This record gives sequence, C-alpha cells and structure tokens, in this order.
Amino acid sequence: MKSNLRARLSIFGLALALGGPGAAASLAEETTPIPEIRPGFLKGYLSKEALPDSAALLPPPPAVGSAAEALDLDVARASLALRDTPRWLLAAADANLKFPEAAGGFSCALGAPVTEQDTPRLYQMLRRVMTDAGLATFAAKDKYQHARPFMLDGQPICTPDKEKDLREQGSYPSGHASIGWAWALVLAEASPDQSEAILARGRAFGESRLVCNVHWESDVIEGRFIGAATVARLHAEPAFVADLDAVKAELLAARGKNLPPQRDCKFESEALAQAPPRSP
Repeated sequence: MKSNLRARLSIFGLALALGGPGAAASLAEETTPIPEIRPGFLKGYLSKEALPDSAALLPPPPAVGSAAEALDLDVARASLALRDTPRWLLAAADANLKFPEAAGGFSCALGAPVTEQDTPRLYQMLRRVMTDAGLATFAAKDKYQHARPFMLDGQPICTPDKEKDLREQGSYPSGHASIGWAWALVLAEASPDQSEAILARGRAFGESRLVCNVHWESDVIEGRFIGAATVARLHAEPAFVADLDAVKAELLAARGKNLPPQRDCKFESEALAQAPPRSP
C-alpha cells in the first residue's frame, strides 16, 4: 500500500509539489504541524476511504467515433494555435505543482499573496487540498488508461520533461483540473468578494491542460467534477472547516497590510486574454 501510494504521488508530480521533508515543521506558529504521508508529503484532510471514487462517479471517456470524441479532437487541434504564446507560458506555469511556486497561481485573482510567510494557514490548506483532489482522480485514471492528445498528434507539450511520466498514466480525468477547481472553490468561499475572478482563474487553470496538449476537453470537464466532489466531501471534515475559517481571517489581515500578489498580474491578465476554444 505504501509503495503504491508513493508511485502515484511521484507520477502525478506531487513529490516536489508538497515541499521538502521539513516543510510542515517550518510553518508559522499559527498552523498546526501536519503529519507526512512520506518525507515531503503532507497528509490530506481525507482518508483513503473518504476520497470520492472517480471510477464510480464518472462515465467512460468518449467512445471512438462518437460526437464527444469529435469535440475533444476539435478542441485539441484548435488549442495547438496557442503554442509559444503568453498563454502557453502561463499553461506551463500552471503545470508546475511544486510549492512554493504553485502557491502563487491564484494570488492575482485573490489580490493577496499566498506564501508560507504571509498566509501560512492558506498555504498549508492548499497543499492538503491538492493531495485530496489529486488522489481522487486515480481510480478513473487507472480504470480507463485513456491516451493523451500528444500521444496521438505527435505535437509538443509545454512540459517536455514530464512527457515520460504522462505517457504512463491515464489522461481521464485531469488531475490538474481537479486540483485547480478544488482550489478555486475553497478560495472563492474564503474570499467571496473575489469569487468571480477566482472561479474564472480556476477554469483557466484547467484549460491550461488543453493549451499544454496533455489533456482532452472531456478530461478537464470531468476533472472539475472530481474537484467539486472533493470539496463537497471536505466540508464534512472539522479540520478543513476550521482551516477555512482561519484562512478568511488571514486574508483579511494580509489585505489590511496592503500585501501585493507575488505573481506578475499584468502578464497573467494578458495571457488569459488568449483563451483556448471552449465547448458549446
């Protein structure tokens, strides 16, 4: 069981994403140290049994020759036009789930920094939610082993160093889309005045997988579904609810200090204006 979990996390890219061996202990005093699944991996809020069962919740991926497959192919072909644009660069940044870099993905939408120093409870909460939303996708990934766009079209991806790992895991549903949408939902609840910008950023985070040529439209849509299912389950966990309440106060304090986002928000806005094609 432990070796299986280790393999899953490594393939998904969470090994680096969840920080180094001493990351949990280095958080500010306001946070409670979280046990690690293994060195460097924070435990999520949900037990294995409590994770949404993506294999049971999702329908099969689009069948060969179906209208749904045709839509996937059309969106994938059209998304190739964004290669080497600012949107491609942003998609590559969104692909990086390594902390602390990944923590800034929603900082512009929030209008506040997301750092271990300035917002430690938020920083830790995002790491734990990432574990839950990412692992929740693996049952369906393992069941369907759906091939990715670049494996069929032979075109580049925005993270060529990850190609080998991506070839070895199923495309359906998108783990990044699940994580991005889960983050968006909890952040919109923590900061309701910014909810529209946060949710738009969550949608774009999933669409980055289309731009990167590593996921189909159906992967992203169903990834969001699993992200939402994960957040719904998280609300039954007292530890998550307590953290969410603390994060609301933490964000108010950060804004009271006029602390700016840690990302280049002008670049992000310009990149997001180059939207990939969307389903009707």
